[in-house]
Amino acid sequence: MTSGGVVVVGAGGHAKVCIELLRAGGAEVAYCVGSEGSDQDCLGVPVLIGDERLPELYAEGLRDVFVAIGSNRGRAALGALVREIGFELVNAVSPTAVVSPTAVLGSGVAVMAGAVINASATIADLAIVNTGATIDHDCVIGAASHVAPGSSLAGNVTIGAGVFLGVGTCVIPERTIGDHTQVGAGGVVVHDLPPGVLALGVPARIVDRS
Repeated sequence: MTSGGVVVVGAGGHAKVCIELLRAGGAEVAYCVGSEGSDQDCLGVPVLIGDERLPELYAEGLRDVFVAIGSNRGRAALGALVREIGFELVNAVSPTAVVSPTAVLGSGVAVMAGAVINASATIADLAIVNTGATIDHDCVIGAASHVAPGSSLAGNVTIGAGVFLGVGTCVIPERTIGDHTQVGAGGVVVHDLPPGVLALGVPARIVDRS
């Protein structure tokens, strides 16, 4: 990381968790950039209002950004914006997470407390592996996807970009989940799922196609 501290884009509950992850990793958080209605500070970090403040912060010499937005599409869009400005996306990884030395993490990735990422797994840019989630060997997690707390992915699972797996989702080995698909909380994925659908239940069944 460069000097001057990290700019966190976001100022809500997800941002609070990410600020604590960054601090636990030894980073200083300089500012949060929030939207109208945000508090003036977030865990003691001053909050600036509006994405238009980002070029100003870059001009001041700040270079490291973490995008702490829960929405997958919003996180992807803001990740593209900050890169266009010239910022570098940094990771926020809990010291209590277990990340295999053979796992590959992209940029702007959040790995929360108690998460496990096993051998040869790949976590793409801007993905979230949330509290207590487990990603087994050779899994691929697409860009700006979110594996919610307590979810478990067996080996060789592939999920596309912008996928949301709700709290406690389970996926059996060698399944594929298409881009922007959502699986509801507690869902058990035993068959491949196509892009852009909502699947619920045990086993997870498609209930809506966008």
